[in-house]
Amino acid sequence: MATEAHEAAGAAGHSAGMPQLDVSTWGNQIFWLVVALVVIFLVLWRVALPRIGAVLAERSGTITNDLAAAEELKQKALAAEKAYNEALEKARVEAGRIVAEAKAEIQADLDKATAKADAEIAAKTAESEARIGEIRAGALESVTEVAKDTAKELVAALGGKADARSVTAAINARLKG
Repeated sequence: MATEAHEAAGAAGHSAGMPQLDVSTWGNQIFWLVVALVVIFLVLWRVALPRIGAVLAERSGTITNDLAAAEELKQKALAAEKAYNEALEKARVEAGRIVAEAKAEIQADLDKATAKADAEIAAKTAESEARIGEIRAGALESVTEVAKDTAKELVAALGGKADARSVTAAINARLKG
C-alpha cells in the first residue's frame, strides 16, 4: 500500500497545473462542449421554447379577449347609463306633468271654493243689507212713532190741541228734510 500511495503521488507530481488547461485534453473538452451546447440547443428548441411560446400566445390571447370583453362591458355600461339618463329624464317630465296636474286640480278646487265662498259672502251680504234695511225701516217707523207721540205730548203740554193728521204731516215734512 505504501508503494501505491507513493506511485500516485509521483504521478501527481508529473502533471503541472489544472487539467482543463492541459493542451493535450483540449480536443476532448471542445468536443464535449460542442455536444453539451447542441443538446442544450435541441432541448430549448424542441421542448422549452415551444412551451414558452405557447404560454406567451395564451397570455396574448387572454389579454386580447380580456380587452375585448372590457370594451364590450364598457359599451354595455354606456348603454345602461344612457338608458338610465333617459329614464331619469322621463321620470322628471312625468313628475313635472303630475305636479302641473296637481297644481291645476288644486287651483280648480281653490277657484270652486273661492266662488262658493264669494257666493256665500254675497248671499250673507245681501241678507245683511236686507236686515239692515228692515232695521232702518223699523227704526224710521219707530222714530216716526216716537216723534208723533212726543209731538202730541208737547202740543198737549203747551196747551194746544193737535190732531193726528197735522202732527203726522209736520213730522213727515221734517223727516224728509
